[in-house]
Amino acid sequence: MTCEYFGKCGSCKLYEMNYEQQLEYKIKREKQRFSNFTDIEFDIIRSEEENFRYRAEFRIWKNFDDGDNPTISYAMTSFEKNTLEIDSCQIVSKQIQELMPVLLEKLQNDEEFRFKLYAIEFLNSTTQDMLVTLIYHKKLGENWIQKAKNLEEELNIKIIGRSRKQKEVLSEDFINEELNIDGENFKFHYKEGGFTQPNTKVNVKMIEWVLKHLEKSDKDLCELYCGGGNFTIPLSKKFNKVLATEISKTSINSALENCKLNSIENIDFIRMSAEEFVEALEEKREFRRLKDVDLKSYNFDTIFVDPPRAGLDDTTRNLVKDYEKIIYISCNPETLHRDLQTLTKTHEIKNFALFDQFSYTEHIESGIVLQKV
Repeated sequence: MTCEYFGKCGSCKLYEMNYEQQLEYKIKREKQRFSNFTDIEFDIIRSEEENFRYRAEFRIWKNFDDGDNPTISYAMTSFEKNTLEIDSCQIVSKQIQELMPVLLEKLQNDEEFRFKLYAIEFLNSTTQDMLVTLIYHKKLGENWIQKAKNLEEELNIKIIGRSRKQKEVLSEDFINEELNIDGENFKFHYKEGGFTQPNTKVNVKMIEWVLKHLEKSDKDLCELYCGGGNFTIPLSKKFNKVLATEISKTSINSALENCKLNSIENIDFIRMSAEEFVEALEEKREFRRLKDVDLKSYNFDTIFVDPPRAGLDDTTRNLVKDYEKIIYISCNPETLHRDLQTLTKTHEIKNFALFDQFSYTEHIESGIVLQKV
């Protein structure tokens, strides 16, 4: 991949390496990091070199042209922590890439759109559905709403307007996605404001990697940090029942809708933190949210966790070590390494994968399957 902003934009920090070099650099680094736990061969899930990101956010920067007329542009943060004006981005999906200049021109040429516009978020799917969120430092009135509706129709996109304590949904606040996972199609609604995996094609490979290391079971799956059901719904095909927890109300609502889209009926989603779930399992507290869920009816043998960057807390770490099989997807190798110091006392690492979701950055995600010894 080549980009005119390499060395300037602080997003792609490994710009001096080509794709193969930056991937090899991250593989070597992580093998060294985890060498005290395992020497098994890592599975490597590669990314496309460009146009791989289906979710992106750009700040809007105000300036003036030679005629002293106000202008706006997309902006990122430079290596020097300054504002860098850009007019393109090579890592976003082709549809986002093509929409960026067209949308900016429409916004630039209308004072109602341009005035106090702060940022733009793009959410795209492989089915060509596009949701654009325009974020302002002003109240959005009827004039803005009508113009935005016209722009939606003109560009064949969905638009949401956001300001402080205001959200204007002009048509829909989600995009439609369809993922082919191991030859089977799964439908998803990705809601604005909810978490989605940015690299959709690597996400599919991540799910397939997990499925590959799961046998069909007549027992049940426990999942913590389930989000909108990205892993939950495909994994439900492998188990009798699934109990999945998530703290975000937006994500839980998405997960319930995604179950309906796929006619899945063997999953119970509950909105609670991992810590609360442990308290419920240990009967330390009663939760009204569990009044229709009989925890004692589950026969768990596998637990799936995909925690935030902080990794597992002490309470959750103690919970997962009691399961026969642990599947751990991590977005932070440092906290994963910390958690493995506890988990490898009771479990053996059977499989280890690296998922290159964010090419040209220092970041890499990982997946581990652990079996009780």
